[in-house]
Amino acid sequence: MEAPPESTASTEYAQLLTEMQGARWKRYTPNPYQWFVRSRRLGFTLDVGCGIGRGLSYLRGNGVGVDHNPDSVRICRERGFEAFVPADFFASQYARPGRFDALMSAHVIEHLTPDEATEMMTTYLPFVRAGGRVVLITPQERGFATMPTHITFTDADALATLCTDAGLLVRDRRSFPLPRRAGPWFTYNEFVVEATVPAGRAARR
Repeated sequence: MEAPPESTASTEYAQLLTEMQGARWKRYTPNPYQWFVRSRRLGFTLDVGCGIGRGLSYLRGNGVGVDHNPDSVRICRERGFEAFVPADFFASQYARPGRFDALMSAHVIEHLTPDEATEMMTTYLPFVRAGGRVVLITPQERGFATMPTHITFTDADALATLCTDAGLLVRDRRSFPLPRRAGPWFTYNEFVVEATVPAGRAARR
């Protein structure tokens, strides 16, 4: 691909994800992110901004993906995962309050304005049960600089604020897989925040 795509909803963006995730070196390199997601034992998970299904593969398909890119959703479904564009998700059997044990959104929030990130949380949190979990992941400096569609640098503090503003209880924040000081030079260093929906009540709408 000669130039990076300007929109995450484009066919070109879905093609870029396919090229990136299919890189030969990734087939032979240990994947700490897969281990991390599986070690969370999230249960039935709503993967918001699922792309072409990387997170769903880490979950071993134990979940449902939502993405605004129809080409990405098509690729997910061709890979055997359950995935929808938003309108189809809201019309599906899965769009019920408390249907999911967890919500995961990895490498999505950096593509959104702060208001759009708040809207995303407001829209999808009601589908997570009380006591359920939320995992948010964003890139650090080097990773953020790799894509023109990254518009809002969102560190762990900002992710935690997004969670508390949505009525969640923040349980953990970390730099992964390397310490925070690696962020300016290691492309794959990430901010991770984990939170829970307070038991006995749903997240705020």
